[in-house]
Amino acid sequence: MNRSGDCESKHELVWVATPNACGSLYYNPLQWGVAPYDALLLVSFGGPEKSEDVIPFLENVLRGRNVPRQRLLAVAEHYYHFDGRSPINDQNRDLIAALREVVKIPIYWGNRNWHPLLSDTLRQMQQDGIRRAIAFATSAFGSYSGCRQYREDIQRARAEVGGNSPEIVKISPFSQHPLFLEAMTDRVRTALAQLPGARVVFTAHSVPVSMAEGGPYVQQLEAASRRVAENLSVRDWKLVYQSRSGPPTQPWLGPDICDYLRESPGDTIIAPIGFLSDHMEVMYDLDTEARAVCDELGLRMVRAGTVGTHPAMIRMIAELIAAEPVPCALTCCPAPQRPPAPVISR
Repeated sequence: MNRSGDCESKHELVWVATPNACGSLYYNPLQWGVAPYDALLLVSFGGPEKSEDVIPFLENVLRGRNVPRQRLLAVAEHYYHFDGRSPINDQNRDLIAALREVVKIPIYWGNRNWHPLLSDTLRQMQQDGIRRAIAFATSAFGSYSGCRQYREDIQRARAEVGGNSPEIVKISPFSQHPLFLEAMTDRVRTALAQLPGARVVFTAHSVPVSMAEGGPYVQQLEAASRRVAENLSVRDWKLVYQSRSGPPTQPWLGPDICDYLRESPGDTIIAPIGFLSDHMEVMYDLDTEARAVCDELGLRMVRAGTVGTHPAMIRMIAELIAAEPVPCALTCCPAPQRPPAPVISR
């Protein structure tokens, strides 16, 4: 559990641009800091912080899933390559520290798969007298795993805590928010300065095709990538995917980043637009595996930063938590028809 801030508020009239579940924007005039929330809840995936955590963490991710033990042990090696520590928790701590400078309500943090677990955090919020909180999930794009599943996680944790657990209002996916796009544009601009004239290859986590077909994931990724490329007058760009974890018989989104680099070699900026922070997929699948492919082929490659704690992201979150979000439609981001292999490489 993390908590910060007090109940002071600034009474400056601002206009807030907030995307709904389909990625469109609505504008809401409001008074900064006076939206009816007692707290901000940061909701994330979670990750191990030492070697001893790796297997229990992956078992949490895989609970209820028929995934071969061999696959779990193979993914564990990705973590052992970095001494068993995923960067995602540290990234969330950095985000909370940056938000403390602008958010004037208490901040709590709960994860889906590792400590601090969401149910433990909600229990602490209940003990602290929090009645209504707004939740920011660390996922910008609409999909089952990136949107609806977080809502299900919240409801499951509330049920575990009991009848007087805090009400939690989740912010919808925000991939078309101008400040998210500003932050990503700035990260790619910095990378292009190191490798002028290179093409830009945007990456996002692959998901089962059956999951993608039920939501706006691909459309939102394409729209955001196009906007960033246009902001930088980049004509040579491509959206690809990474970190597939399903069986070969199940169709997943492609092309894969490493396959694309082999099939279409050239100087490349890799821009992980589908990730808010440099967690395990970015460090292993891009900084390690994709880098090795580029070295093998003699390609120059620069990996753009994730948006992380970019000042535009901090402003965006501060704006979003000051407004009442447009609720997701009941039919948004449904689960795929066949259970997906879970994302386990964070």
